[in-house]
Amino acid sequence: MENPTQVQHSEDEDEHIFRSKYPPVLVPDNLTLPEFVLQDAELYADKVAFVEAVSGKSYTYRDVVRDTRRFAKALRSLGLRKGHVVLVLLPNIAEYGIVALGIMAAGGVFSGANPASHPSEIKKQAYAANAKLIVTNGPNYEKVKNLEQPVVVIGEEHIEGATNWDELLEAGDRAGTGTRFTKEEVLQSDLCALPFSSGTTGISKGVMLTHRNLVANLCSSLFSVGSEMIGEVTTLGLIPFFHIYGITGICCATLRNKGKVVVMNSFDLRTFLNALITQEVTFAPIVPPIILALVKNPIVEEFDLSKLKLRAIMTAAAPLAPELLASFENKFPGVQVQQAYGLTEHSCITLTHGNPMKGHDTAKKNSVGFILPNLEIKFIDPDTSRSLPKNTPGELCVRSQCVMQGYYKNKEETNRTIDKNGWLHTGDIAYIDDDGDIFIVDRIKELIKYKGFQVAPAELEAILLTHSSVEDAAVV
Repeated sequence: MENPTQVQHSEDEDEHIFRSKYPPVLVPDNLTLPEFVLQDAELYADKVAFVEAVSGKSYTYRDVVRDTRRFAKALRSLGLRKGHVVLVLLPNIAEYGIVALGIMAAGGVFSGANPASHPSEIKKQAYAANAKLIVTNGPNYEKVKNLEQPVVVIGEEHIEGATNWDELLEAGDRAGTGTRFTKEEVLQSDLCALPFSSGTTGISKGVMLTHRNLVANLCSSLFSVGSEMIGEVTTLGLIPFFHIYGITGICCATLRNKGKVVVMNSFDLRTFLNALITQEVTFAPIVPPIILALVKNPIVEEFDLSKLKLRAIMTAAAPLAPELLASFENKFPGVQVQQAYGLTEHSCITLTHGNPMKGHDTAKKNSVGFILPNLEIKFIDPDTSRSLPKNTPGELCVRSQCVMQGYYKNKEETNRTIDKNGWLHTGDIAYIDDDGDIFIVDRIKELIKYKGFQVAPAELEAILLTHSSVEDAAVV
């Protein structure tokens, strides 16, 4: 195998730029995100694409293709134009992926919001995004009814002043292809998503992502999925779908590979374990506190773990303490633990351990993985901005076709985050080792300076978690 981290001296003689040890992957040129993820769906028409773990409500690939098309048509008949933002305020439900893809297929821009947010925060996002329409459900209607925008409500109930989802889809069927709704061609360079992220600084900002950004991200992150895996993976959909990881890394990635998403809208340990067993989940993206519960909570003993079909879990969004990882592997010996690292500004996954199902090279246990194809990475000294060699911690910067177009109506923050050479500055301190595995040390903003030493809070948290009396710890 060739040297895993080829250093290129391109922009500057002193630049240390690292690339993937895997060859570049092709990103198709003219497909929108909905076209890309639903490609060949007719071959899997009767296969379940989404199923709700608790209610059992499900949609096949035939249903997903049909309803995505109907919703896109209905949106255009409501007057939605290319570039218009639709705010989606929903928990994880079976229809979520259809809603997001339908908006994108119509040329609109999907902006997911957290249903647990206070009405004032939702109002702020709706105004900041200049949303033209809101999609929600009965329980969340109260939070959006005063926003003076048309509201579509998913579910059985009919709400005065709102449009019912099922009726809208039926109207979409009836809406002819008349001249009134001339379909504007949706291009790969058009915006399709506007998730809100606090980025590298505190205040929430709209992240402008195009169809190209997301298609490129899926091409890179799914590069190692072999044909034998298509149609075979059942993924747990517990991570919120309003989050970039939920919509891209779970919904879109699973649809692209014609797998099944088991949808859960909240975490309860018994329901979670029951869903893993009854739905035969093979891949579960979760977060460290859930791993902690699986290791420490006695409820787990109520279940027959030999019935688990789980092959791998993926943990992201927070560091995983090495001791916790060891305890999990001890308790669930057949389950591979992967860590991933991603950010909204980079359309989702940026570094990963590779294919959960194949004997692919996996990165070292405590690393967040290796560089994906088509990406360039460098590490810079936060004080001098000089790029650093291997094994030297610095701010992680990434450059690829997945880098956002910028923050919505916020030139200043955009320029602070993406430099003139196209490098996205993540605000995370990391290093790459001799094998090309990357380790996140901490956030620039959170490092504790003590007598000239830099102390990473994550390291102290990991030590505290080893104590048997400590359930969880946060160090600031």
